[in-house]
Amino acid sequence: MNPADPAGPRLPIVAAPMAGGPSTPALVAAVTAAGGYGYLAAGYLTADELAARMAELRQRTDGPFGVNLFLPDPSGRTRRREEAVIAYGRRLVPEAEAVRVDLGDPHPADDPDDGPGLDAKLRVLAADPPDTISLTFGLPDPDRLAALRATGARLVATVTSPEEARDAERLGLDGLVVQGTDAGGHRGTHRVVDEPNDDDTLDLLVAIRPRTSLPMIAAGGVADRAGVRRALDAGATQVQLGTAFLRTDEAGTSATHRDALGDPTFSGTTVTRAFTGRAARALTNRFAVEHGPSAPAAYPELHYLTRPIRTAAAKAGDATRLHLWAGVHFRRAAEGPASEVVRGLV
Repeated sequence: MNPADPAGPRLPIVAAPMAGGPSTPALVAAVTAAGGYGYLAAGYLTADELAARMAELRQRTDGPFGVNLFLPDPSGRTRRREEAVIAYGRRLVPEAEAVRVDLGDPHPADDPDDGPGLDAKLRVLAADPPDTISLTFGLPDPDRLAALRATGARLVATVTSPEEARDAERLGLDGLVVQGTDAGGHRGTHRVVDEPNDDDTLDLLVAIRPRTSLPMIAAGGVADRAGVRRALDAGATQVQLGTAFLRTDEAGTSATHRDALGDPTFSGTTVTRAFTGRAARALTNRFAVEHGPSAPAAYPELHYLTRPIRTAAAKAGDATRLHLWAGVHFRRAAEGPASEVVRGLV
């Protein structure tokens, strides 16, 4: 059995974890029923919310599934960075006033992805282990690595370079999610301040393959059957897709985001820190264009700072202020059942 594929002889299609709403239990269950493999996204969820979603998923399917965790990057939290966050907040005051909200607290006491919040989620996973736990934004420290290994789940790390792949293998992890530049949403660089490279997924697979014996899951820039085949031929054991599922019936994508993906006025994507302080690929909209060049490399501070604006924009149907995460092939994201997307890819 492939260590990165606990389902054994299933289709090589993985529904990516998409935090903030899209990755619902219904979506993961639908992909599983179609023969693929899916991840629940634990990012931004409290431990209780994660436990509830896992319980719902187990009611919907008895198939295998994974859970994705965001890991904090403690490096770079300096006084200069804090000053940059404050300055960026001043810049965004008119945006907040326009949607009648206050800016968020960039340092909430109850961050669910750091400190006690993250440790609480690890306890949930220990009590009810999924088949796989994938890690994004970094690698675990020794204590958390021990807690993760104690779950018995397979451990998979998101990597964006051969160096990150080497570090993951040295920790004894079981697989790699190799994420190229064409992927939608956050790039999984292990440090917030790192500028992501422009290597596409196929080039990264070719660069990493001679340096590791770990199974590789290709992520980013795949939107059709031919793309799946190219990734598998380049050494991937599975292919992970996110944007392809954003408009499916089972996804929890907001109506504003769904509509934007099909709106011909959006002509392309851009990599920006404007919304969260981490480099992420999104549809090119006004907020990204106007504020991206001024946004500091400060995650999760900017995520919490801008969240009230983005929440209000989603409710109001305002696509100019929303983080419209999307990969470069967003035009191919189709409406309909997730099962049809899986079947179309194989």
